[in-house]
Amino acid sequence: MNKFSIFGQNSKSMNKPLIAPSLLSANFLELNTEIKMINDSEANWFHLDIMDGKFVPNITFGFPIIKQINTMAQKPLDVHLMIEQPERYINDFYDAGADILTVHYEAVTHLHRTIYAIKEAGMKAGIALNPHTPVECLQDIIRDVDLVLIMSVNPGFGGQKFIRQSLSKIARLKEMIVDAQTTTLIEVDGGVDTTNATDLVLAGADVLVSGSFIFKSENPQQTIIELKTLK
Repeated sequence: MNKFSIFGQNSKSMNKPLIAPSLLSANFLELNTEIKMINDSEANWFHLDIMDGKFVPNITFGFPIIKQINTMAQKPLDVHLMIEQPERYINDFYDAGADILTVHYEAVTHLHRTIYAIKEAGMKAGIALNPHTPVECLQDIIRDVDLVLIMSVNPGFGGQKFIRQSLSKIARLKEMIVDAQTTTLIEVDGGVDTTNATDLVLAGADVLVSGSFIFKSENPQQTIIELKTLK
């Protein structure tokens, strides 16, 4: 199966949501073991959060780590940039192994140009929205993006509490996607666990990002299965 076969579908045509474990919550002293666990699991993507200490108050990892992850990962690398001026590094992230590159609406001046630069580099293009940013700001570009990432916590740190108002935001975005007759995927990141996974998918989410809930569980592979199981 082509690793991008999911694009062009949505939650109505999928039996289960895609699960993208966030490596930000992995044990980096045992990163090879954590990557193998994801490879062997029912997860669909690796989610990589890249932070610069400017756009958000935290710093994570850069190109050398992404390249090392890419040597082992057997599933697409879903790279979420929480950095200023992300357009400067598009080709670098492609060279490092990114398959999907998501930039923040709040961090880009020329959004349309940046989205097409990501596509021209050979990656799927996504836009992320902070909790305070309304989905209506994407009205003029929704047909041009492969994915919209709804932040259901304030970006910068893992382990935060899910913002419940995100559900209505996802539902509004799904209406926009349907009205635009496009197949843009909706991804959700922040406080995702088995208490809200079903509600998120019912609201319109296609991809669920989960970090600490997966990696801190006793059986991460079983936790991934439970996130996919709608109740």
